[in-house]
Amino acid sequence: MTKVKICGITNIEDALLAVGFGADALGFIFYKDSKRYISSEDALSIKSQLPPFVSTVGVFVNQDIEELISVKEEVGFDVFQLHGDESPDYCTKLGGSIIKAIRVKNETNYSDLESYPVNAVLFDTYSPVEYGGTGKSFDWELLKNIVLSKKVILSGGLTPKNVSQAIKIVRPYAVDVSSGIEEYTGKKNPVKLKRFIEVVRNGD
Repeated sequence: MTKVKICGITNIEDALLAVGFGADALGFIFYKDSKRYISSEDALSIKSQLPPFVSTVGVFVNQDIEELISVKEEVGFDVFQLHGDESPDYCTKLGGSIIKAIRVKNETNYSDLESYPVNAVLFDTYSPVEYGGTGKSFDWELLKNIVLSKKVILSGGLTPKNVSQAIKIVRPYAVDVSSGIEEYTGKKNPVKLKRFIEVVRNGD
């Protein structure tokens, strides 16, 4: 069954709706230049109100390892998601459960990804000015025949209208969505949120 991660959570209402509709994981963005940035205090408040068995992910971009560890200790999320230019050595030093995001521009040398000591690789759309949340998709055919020892997570411009096709092509372990189900930046649209998860489940 394809897992669903709802990213860019900024408020308890969206968090509880996502979980109620069947989301497997929620993502909190701790990168201050993001339009969906959330403070450690607010993330902790949301996490403390979640039911059990919901995974939480802390998203970071090119930040000091000490900062990541500090935020994790404060909030208590389950998984690191590294969305910048972090190296395999950086991941080794960080430790723990890690998702490494790769921004797809054209053909990617997938063999290089095996050097990352991470649990999953997330493929997102390349942008010269943003590290994610662009709302734009990439050519999923680039991942059609991908063979990796790590789990594959698909992101980048996914919506209720295109996620079924994306899953058919890539067959990912999970899909990750943020802007594609928003009412406006930082606030999810309940109808789109519910529909997105329904489409993924029906596709499975």
